[in-house]
Amino acid sequence: MHIPDMNLLVALNVLLEEGSVVGAARRMNLSAPAMSRTLTRIRDALNDPILVRSGRGLVPTPRALELREQVRGVVELAHGVFTQSQNSDLSQLDRTFSIRANDVFFGVYGGALRRQMALEMPNAALRVVPEGFTDDEALSEGRIDLAIGATLPVSADLKVQRLFTCPFVGLAREGHPIFDQAITAQRFAGYDHISVSRRGRARGPIDAVLAEMDLERRVLFTTPTFYSAIFALANSELILPLMPQLLLKTLEPLGLKLRAFELPIPLKPVEITQAWHPRLDNDHAHRWLRRTLKTLCDNATA
Repeated sequence: MHIPDMNLLVALNVLLEEGSVVGAARRMNLSAPAMSRTLTRIRDALNDPILVRSGRGLVPTPRALELREQVRGVVELAHGVFTQSQNSDLSQLDRTFSIRANDVFFGVYGGALRRQMALEMPNAALRVVPEGFTDDEALSEGRIDLAIGATLPVSADLKVQRLFTCPFVGLAREGHPIFDQAITAQRFAGYDHISVSRRGRARGPIDAVLAEMDLERRVLFTTPTFYSAIFALANSELILPLMPQLLLKTLEPLGLKLRAFELPIPLKPVEITQAWHPRLDNDHAHRWLRRTLKTLCDNATA
């Protein structure tokens, strides 16, 4: 009885995801010629070209499109079988989890997560990947384990779980003149603002709402993180108009004399989610990580 080479299924799955021999070779740590030879073997085994040249790239044949989901399912099932059988004892697991999230999330939940890991998975480590540092294929290609944020992933193949809803408040130093009178939209727009944007944008949803009210604000400081914005407030006349409410609990230990206020304009809260690739769905350690994060978020909300 002829037993097919299961490695060809893994290679076929990567080739169909990448649509490129060079890209597939990079992911599998092979040379491009070696990947080309593997594609030849796949073509011979399936009696189909699988990928054919179109312009400067490669496109899948109808047979390849027909097999795509089936091949992916078999590869993920096999991965789950082996990962479930290995390292089932979390206390002995030596592994680094790469999580893409912003400073707000780890400022609020990072300490509790590390303490729980120390109890149940003491040999595991965390690597925080800042938002915007990797592309949208990072989850699919295994370069990060989990993506946490307000922006839903582009790929429909990824698994997504809601963690919590995050409303916003304004923030300024104690004694700021904005607190001398009722905070109206006009007075709110009249003070100089800080913008927090990992892409360096000074404008955002606030400006659209203000424009509908025939108002405009002035942004004098733009920073990629909330904590740098918070420290900038302490001795200035600036205000931070979009402060995640959940971050307020982390301010007291910093010793900064800051005061929150309710926003005088209507802004919707954002939904924070965690997303991962289906290949990790049945991974014992990854399930522990997702479940622990969800529990931490639920407890904080409660």
